[in-house]
Amino acid sequence: MHQSNIFLRPLRSKDAEGMLEWMHDSRINVFFRFDADQMTMERAEAFIRDSVHAANKKMAYHYAITDETDEYLGTVSLKQIDWSAKTAEYAISLRRFAQGRGVAAKATQEALRIAFEQLHLNRIFLNVLAENKRAIRFYETFGFVCEGEFRKHLFLRGELKNLKWYSMLKDEYRNIERFSGGGITAADLQKGLSALFVLPCPATEVA
Repeated sequence: MHQSNIFLRPLRSKDAEGMLEWMHDSRINVFFRFDADQMTMERAEAFIRDSVHAANKKMAYHYAITDETDEYLGTVSLKQIDWSAKTAEYAISLRRFAQGRGVAAKATQEALRIAFEQLHLNRIFLNVLAENKRAIRFYETFGFVCEGEFRKHLFLRGELKNLKWYSMLKDEYRNIERFSGGGITAADLQKGLSALFVLPCPATEVA
């Protein structure tokens, strides 16, 4: 079922339970670069509190992705912000029931709009394990450009892993406008994604 509307808002303490759900989901956290199974309710709540401090300091902006009832669906972030170079790292993760409904596409579209149009950044980048093929298809369909691959860069779960780097420049942002204008459909984007892995502001609706 396609999710008709989603909203982005600052993280709240009530979101901690939903965050723990995707962090502890073995089908999702297999692609994480940290041991999410060790995350506790206390640590999740501390992250949410820290996100307010990070936003106030303009270091990172972490948004809760919600539906019309304000149910937490996942988190999308703009972090590691370098205001001199005008760059930020993008990351997203969803609860399993929210996947395959166009949520990631809409949340990403809105996060990039905030990054380029409100924060006036020039480059958004991300990294992803080379084995995470479905996430890579999503990023590439959305218009992120592969900048390279770090071979045997990470030691995770007893193995050395390759890490791929992607980015989007402000003048390439028209790829996202193509999505809203009909060039890339929601169905196209959903095919590219099954499982992935903030600035206090009024709730933002994404139709």
